[in-house]
Amino acid sequence: MDILRTLRQETLFARQRVYQAGEPTPLEPIELEVPGNVFVKREDLSPIKAYKWRGAFNRMALLSEDERKRPVVAASAGNHAQGVALAARILDLRAKIYMPRTTPVVKREAVYRHGGEHVEIILEGDGYDDALAAALIETHANGNAYIHAYDDLLVMAGQATLADEIVMSGEGPFDVAYLQIGGGGMAGGVANWLKTFYPKIRIVGVEGVEQASMKAAVEAGKPTPLEALDIFCDGTAVRQAGEVTFEVCRQVIDEFITVTNEEVSDAIRLYWERLRCLLEPSGAMGLAGLLKDCAASSSTAHHENALIIGCGANLDFGKLAVIADSAGIGAGRRRHLRIQIPEKPGSMLELLETGLGRLNIIDFQYGKVDPAEAWPVFGMVCSDPEHSALEERLRSEGYKFEEVDDSVEVRFRAIPCDVSLLHFPVFLELDFYERAGALLDFLQQIVRSQANFCYFNYRYTGERVGRALIGLEFDTQTQAEAFLAELPPSGDGYRYCRPLSNDEINQIVGKKD
Repeated sequence: MDILRTLRQETLFARQRVYQAGEPTPLEPIELEVPGNVFVKREDLSPIKAYKWRGAFNRMALLSEDERKRPVVAASAGNHAQGVALAARILDLRAKIYMPRTTPVVKREAVYRHGGEHVEIILEGDGYDDALAAALIETHANGNAYIHAYDDLLVMAGQATLADEIVMSGEGPFDVAYLQIGGGGMAGGVANWLKTFYPKIRIVGVEGVEQASMKAAVEAGKPTPLEALDIFCDGTAVRQAGEVTFEVCRQVIDEFITVTNEEVSDAIRLYWERLRCLLEPSGAMGLAGLLKDCAASSSTAHHENALIIGCGANLDFGKLAVIADSAGIGAGRRRHLRIQIPEKPGSMLELLETGLGRLNIIDFQYGKVDPAEAWPVFGMVCSDPEHSALEERLRSEGYKFEEVDDSVEVRFRAIPCDVSLLHFPVFLELDFYERAGALLDFLQQIVRSQANFCYFNYRYTGERVGRALIGLEFDTQTQAEAFLAELPPSGDGYRYCRPLSNDEINQIVGKKD
């Protein structure tokens, strides 16, 4: 029998089983600045905060009496493990679940919460592939039933029940669906069911830039392992597409889009701002794909109804800082420029006054390392037109600059400073009110023509008050002392300014001989 037909048939049967474990999830509109209507399937509101319960329960409900005598075995980076644990408890089975040592604690704790005494977790390796290999060794050695996270037609049929709920919602027909792909189980099952009822629907598979195993498989004509695998979106970090999922996805996925970690982080931000839901990175990939497609193609203007899946909310809280730092702010996105200026008093202010200082500066890194030239790094949030206009202004003013978004100094905040070049330095701890232009206003008030910048460390944290560490140098000690004597501890645009002691300065740049 044709694999798509078999999958449709099994999806019908899965309807009769999966609702022993959970209720249908909502389909909600989400307001976005894109053409047409967009609906999101809220799988983050399911029993395990992800869709994986559907496939795991459907597969485990069909175990034979002999298979039920031994623990089932599974490998998972998190969400599938929770689905297996939930099914084991409801069906009164035992489960041994292999998970990478890198699995977030929140997901491991959730496995025990859903499965209790029915589950045992074995941590193996640093990635899903290591856990999978260990699980398969156990399966082959002891004859256990293996519950695959995606490469199983019965698992795919269970996942497809979420598409059945979409069809039954009455919100369709849908013109396009953006489906995230890890191993391809959800995407294949959902796409197959949607195409059954909406034959003209366009299915877009969304993968991470360094996770695109299904795209690689389709291009190669068979599942092909990726050499490098990014695990930022840990729920979709699969090195090689499954055999079964490949056969389905190559027939039902119309095209592929790859998204960056920054684009995924921005989609998480939008989910929070528009729906007050906090998705894990893999859960937000569909929205990231939709936004990228809309920005790149006018064809999306013809889509009356678009569909995305919020497929998981098992987010490691410690990852929030990285996500927030990677996401855009408002309508703009983060960009970093390294700009050359003369190493002399007033040159930094002149640069800021080209228009740079009135943009939303979210990162400012500089340390003096050369007596003649300075290369400060500025991180900004701006739209594409604002960025183009800034580059044009910089060129017209004769500045040399380069994009450094992925440089070591930006990623690791490496700010070198040669203490031997500093003359009578003064370092200030500054709190100023976060608004576009506030930092420039402060600098214009108190340092114009009085000093030369030798150090700057500022990064936007999301607070209404920004905090910066600023180093200034003077020609004489008398000038430095006069500057400090006249410096107000607070003023227009800033609420606090404190000079650092010599000991504190030495801790930052080292002691000058």
